[in-house]
Amino acid sequence: MTTENNFVIEVDHLTVSYHARPALLDVSINIESDQLVGVIGPNGAGKSTFIKAILGFVKPDVGVVKINGKSAQKAKGEVAYVPQRGAVDWDFPITVEEVALMGRYQQIPWYTSPAARDREAAFEALKMVRMEDFAKRQIGELSGGQQQRVFMGRALAQGSDILLLDEPFAGVDAATERAILEVLERAKQAGKTLVVVHHDLSTAAEYFDKLILIKQRLYAYGPPRLVLREDLLSKVYEGRLRIFSDVLAKEES
Repeated sequence: MTTENNFVIEVDHLTVSYHARPALLDVSINIESDQLVGVIGPNGAGKSTFIKAILGFVKPDVGVVKINGKSAQKAKGEVAYVPQRGAVDWDFPITVEEVALMGRYQQIPWYTSPAARDREAAFEALKMVRMEDFAKRQIGELSGGQQQRVFMGRALAQGSDILLLDEPFAGVDAATERAILEVLERAKQAGKTLVVVHHDLSTAAEYFDKLILIKQRLYAYGPPRLVLREDLLSKVYEGRLRIFSDVLAKEES
């Protein structure tokens, strides 16, 4: 489902503070459907807070967030979330297929067990992230990249058209990063809208259709060639950034 103007996420004058310290200031942005969108900015810029505000995990001081034209509370189940790996207890005794099945819980009445269709959806999601062969494995036995793919599978099993991912590429090797990117691309081709917190500017132009450049305030939103400009990046990163001139030149050509 999308709104009439084709915006699946609408953020209007969003301001969020932690203990009187602003994390986001007057951020307004509309995100279209069927996009793979990267959220970039320096450490402490408010990227994760932006994701959590869309999910309704943090309460804004000012502003409104709408998902498919509804509040985050009323749109529960329409957005799936993949947290940072550091936010997960990997020692919890649970198998890969059980993690994927968790994505179905919002659709399962509390008084019933998962139905065959739920188990099938969970397994199909694991196939999409190529983790079906690990279904019986304990989650703590997997590598970091495999764990990340399993949690992406859980999000896909939910069946939501909007996926929010917080640093899915953090701490994985190059081969795993390409595997995760392939999953994101397939999800987009299947009609999903994905918003991904990302830290590596050298790959941002290659990976995403559009970029959100944020540092408390919104500095830019659009195609990489319009966002990865030296003047904008220097302002946001305050001169501490090594400008990736080869990437910028490629975008301009």
